Amino acid sequence: MGLFQEFREFAVRGNVVDLAVGIIIGAAFNGIVKSLVDQVVMPPIGLITGGLDFSELKWVLKPEDPTTEAIEEVAIQYGAFANTVVQFLIVAFVVFLLVKGINNMRRKQAEEPQATPSAPTPSEALLTEIRDLLKTRG
Repeated sequence: MGLFQEFREFAVRGNVVDLAVGIIIGAAFNGIVKSLVDQVVMPPIGLITGGLDFSELKWVLKPEDPTTEAIEEVAIQYGAFANTVVQFLIVAFVVFLLVKGINNMRRKQAEEPQATPSAPTPSEALLTEIRDLLKTRG
């Protein structure tokens, strides 16, 4: 079996396709969460803290030298880190809710009684009897 054929079988296997779809949806979801944090969650927090923009909070270790362009500012941007932590918490909570919902659906499916086969109709019973009689003759 050729390398290309093995790769093709691997790539079209259900789990790989599901994983690819999950990654694409996750990337799109990341943009939504970033927008939610930056434009919905953090502005009220900034308003409560006196108009503070969290994304601009930083601890300057070495200030920029305006006379020379060679020396750039060195800073720890803890405000951007705080935004990222909030984004992570939102994503983690949504994933938790998603997994919890899937587990609940699986539990309900497991609890549902299996459908018992119904008794054959009179015509099915008659056909079964005819079939059995024909088997014994031939």
